[in-house]
Amino acid sequence: MTQDTVRPSRPAAPAAPTAGWSLVLPLKPLPLAKSRLAPYAGPHRSDLALSFALDTVTAALATPGVARVLVVTPDAVAGARLAALGALVVADEPGGGLNRALAHGASAARALAPAAPLAALSADLPALRPAELARVLGSVPPDGRAFLPDSPGLGTTLLACTSGRPLSPAFGDGSRARHAAGGALELRLADVESVRRDVDTGADLSQAALLGLGPHTSALFARLNPS
Repeated sequence: MTQDTVRPSRPAAPAAPTAGWSLVLPLKPLPLAKSRLAPYAGPHRSDLALSFALDTVTAALATPGVARVLVVTPDAVAGARLAALGALVVADEPGGGLNRALAHGASAARALAPAAPLAALSADLPALRPAELARVLGSVPPDGRAFLPDSPGLGTTLLACTSGRPLSPAFGDGSRARHAAGGALELRLADVESVRRDVDTGADLSQAALLGLGPHTSALFARLNPS
């Protein structure tokens, strides 16, 4: 796929607060999640979607500066597994798609911690590293919104805002361009590939495996790739 035209970087801004972050992750009902993985994973597709979320939440909770992780999902099985890790599960998803779910989760996060900085994070980052996520969060300017593009350069894996600013999520195909057009700062950081490498296809998963998968996904990946 052709990447969007690279825009000049904006001047560096002071770093956002490095503590107290609320992270909101969306997760579809497992039978509906990660449909593009079906040719690769077959009947294990739902298991992979859950393993991605488990590894993403585990890494997010271990990230310096992250105070809470909220997962917006109506899936009772996934919710129970993620709650056992320490995530706060927002089960009353309003329907209407990904961005409504994220807005609902953001409202729940703001109700819990009104003054905390807030970020929406993809739930399919099985190679996520806490140190890299902490670096991304620390690069968010203190007076607005910022986002991190995904590895292909067309989508978004993280959208963040500081206290008093609306999150205004616009995820989905082409979200990099929409978030930029909406005034969010694009973060251009080296060595944070684990935060950018979301997984939608078998090829994506192979790329994530090169970075090093979390334990839940690693075990399933080994079963699917015995060679």
